Amino acid sequence: MKKKVLALLMTGVMAASLAACGETAAAPAADASADAAATEAAPAADASADAAADTAADTAAVETPEGGIRLVNGKIEVDSMLKEAAAKYEEETGVPVVIESMGGGINIQDTLKGYYQADNMPDIFVCGSDDDFGNWDGMLVDMSGEKWASDTEAAYVSKDYGTIGFPYTTEAIGLAYNADILEKAGVDPKSITGPESMAKAFETIDSKKDELGLTAVIGWYTEPKDLYWSTGSHSFANYLDAGLKRDDTTYSDMLADGGKIDESRFHDYAEMVALFNKYTDPNGVSGTYDNQVQGFASGKYAFVTQGSWIGASMTDQYKDDYAAAGNFKVGMIPYAFEEGIDTILTNSPSWWAVFDNDNKDASLAFLQWLSEDEGQEILVMKAGFVSPFKSCTYVAEDPFAQTIADYTAAGKTSAWHWLKNKAGLDQNALGQLYTDFTLGVIPDADQFTQAVMSKVQEYYAN
Repeated sequence: MKKKVLALLMTGVMAASLAACGETAAAPAADASADAAATEAAPAADASADAAADTAADTAAVETPEGGIRLVNGKIEVDSMLKEAAAKYEEETGVPVVIESMGGGINIQDTLKGYYQADNMPDIFVCGSDDDFGNWDGMLVDMSGEKWASDTEAAYVSKDYGTIGFPYTTEAIGLAYNADILEKAGVDPKSITGPESMAKAFETIDSKKDELGLTAVIGWYTEPKDLYWSTGSHSFANYLDAGLKRDDTTYSDMLADGGKIDESRFHDYAEMVALFNKYTDPNGVSGTYDNQVQGFASGKYAFVTQGSWIGASMTDQYKDDYAAAGNFKVGMIPYAFEEGIDTILTNSPSWWAVFDNDNKDASLAFLQWLSEDEGQEILVMKAGFVSPFKSCTYVAEDPFAQTIADYTAAGKTSAWHWLKNKAGLDQNALGQLYTDFTLGVIPDADQFTQAVMSKVQEYYAN
């Protein structure tokens, strides 16, 4: 097994750099396609290897204290909060926990491979993709029997190895809305349960657009160069998963089988996209992600097609705009392109895995503690994480935290199977088609459906 990891270290620098999970805090960067990442990383492949070696050398002295454990964290911004949790855990149990946080330009997977060579592996470490977990095939603890595993639907589950990823936070994809605007327009978000009620709500809000101070009913941005990930991954993800149970891979399995699309379901989805095209801000075909989020934070849109991660921008980068708009309440509804779709898409942006070594029992005990009351109080209330655990009663001070908590507690979530799409599908096949549909180059849902079916099948054939 060690030979496999050493081989990956020598030949897999590029793959590891694409899968690095140290930058998951910024959703747009994390969601960019593998091809885009490869374009940026390719010229620096040798430098990446050298940097990883230097990083491993610089931190090789990190040691686990007698009777303790060590956790490699990929979110540098919560380093102090995790260390607070570790200190509290040691105070209660006597077990020391070393928190080693990596961020910035550090390639975490390369660094971990260096640790493996040096027999200096951490007991718990972060993984953010199938490729990351694949680096450690057969070397991670199956946590399926842990108490926390039955309290969440966001764990990373491997077909071959069981539950090998502990979810520490949750992000969501749903149709975000300004609750204050909907209330003023007389639209109950709970009444939007399918295409007819969605169209009626949009029409009602549009008729009152001027008195509500809106630029458009919805901020649906389809600029192809920089927002292909939003259309071709996140929006397309709803065709794959909306309304399905978390383990239902029907449409992602079809996609993997030569790029097949269910024509009937996709056409229903395309009709919803046509509705967005009709009521969106026309500047969305050229505007940026920042324009989109700031527009929503400023109260210019009743709805916006971005995920829960924009809450952090609303309360930080655009806090003045948000305050001027009244710090309005927000929520999410499902992308109900078929009647009865009642789920939003949620997932952990990355997970903590347990290395199968002599400290595995101590590592499992620490993760269990983190999933319970004292650990969750720190992770949610201080680190600002949105808990993936149904039993958690804490809600982070984030505009979307309560919405995610409510959907999670109700079991009304679907998974993110778009993560398994062929690399570059969003950028190289789908992004431009969404733009063309918005512009009217593709005139209707029928032709959009046919264009997507043809382009996706062609892309998977190559």
